[in-house]
Amino acid sequence: MAERTLLFSASALRKFAEGLLAAVGVPTPKAALVADSLIAANLRAVDTHGVQLLTFYLGRIEKGEINPPAEGHVVSESGGCLLYDGENGLGQVVSEICCGHAVRLARQHGLAMVVARDSNHFGTAAFWAQRISANGCLGIVSCNSSAIVPPWQGKEGRIGTNPICMSVPGDGARPWLLDMATTTVAAGRIFKAYLNQEPSIPAGWAQDSSGVPTTDTRAAYEGGMLMPLGGYKGSGLAMMMEILCAVLGGGAMSVEVGGIRTPGAARTGQMFMAVEVARYMPLDEFQRRMRWLVAQMKSSKPAPGYDEVLVAGDPEWRAEEVRAREGIPVPEGIWERLVAAASRLKVPAPKGIGL
Repeated sequence: MAERTLLFSASALRKFAEGLLAAVGVPTPKAALVADSLIAANLRAVDTHGVQLLTFYLGRIEKGEINPPAEGHVVSESGGCLLYDGENGLGQVVSEICCGHAVRLARQHGLAMVVARDSNHFGTAAFWAQRISANGCLGIVSCNSSAIVPPWQGKEGRIGTNPICMSVPGDGARPWLLDMATTTVAAGRIFKAYLNQEPSIPAGWAQDSSGVPTTDTRAAYEGGMLMPLGGYKGSGLAMMMEILCAVLGGGAMSVEVGGIRTPGAARTGQMFMAVEVARYMPLDEFQRRMRWLVAQMKSSKPAPGYDEVLVAGDPEWRAEEVRAREGIPVPEGIWERLVAAASRLKVPAPKGIGL
């Protein structure tokens, strides 16, 4: 059955998201930042990290599990290394500050790595890697998350989806941008299927509470777990990110980390790395070399069943062009939940395009 959706302009959804956040006590500039990050995800068709997260965010804020006014503080700074305590503030607020520090330190030292602890969900890693790469740096971003993924050969959750993201500075064209979970799919894909009452999910996405692979959406959502990407390789990559984001920063690790669906503080750890390209070569030379590399990838003849060769970022850039022009589709099930929250909080909900 085709998923029923409503279309909204990016500006209408952004204003709506900002209004909902303000209604639960998020200061206006912070509400605008969070809304920007969510709508940016929707524009890129990464809907798992778009407005569907609002109901989770609102619930956690109303329960006092996130401290909206908090901005955090620097714990230590040495050379290009900085440790930041988010003080349980909004993940987007903490991330904006940490990206600023990463760029500042890269300007001074060539390379910088900022680790944040006691933060919260920050949206897509790509949103922050792009903030860094817009300043002439390679931007590398990751985070840890609640332990809903079993280690390879295990059947109990011990680690999160722990994404790996890298963005390079572009030259007007759409730059190379990788943002991937270390699981087969992001957790939001399961959440989306559940919220839209889809009965099944593709094989290989998840296992049930007994550790048996499942295609049943409810079994995956209610006590189930995501499957690591590529078996033991995904587990290894997830642990590598856990070390960078949490072990190194003295923050919560593994089962100590909360999440958007679990009670209490999330205590999320995040890592922001900036590498100033000009320390190695002029920026325009780097961009020329990147264009050549991408062109080499795309020059390969497509395999059977494919029309062209795509590189990381291509599908999202194309989706953004279409959605900015035609509108953002929101599944009916998710929209109903958002409208219910808006009614309760007395925030006017926008009408869809063509309604």
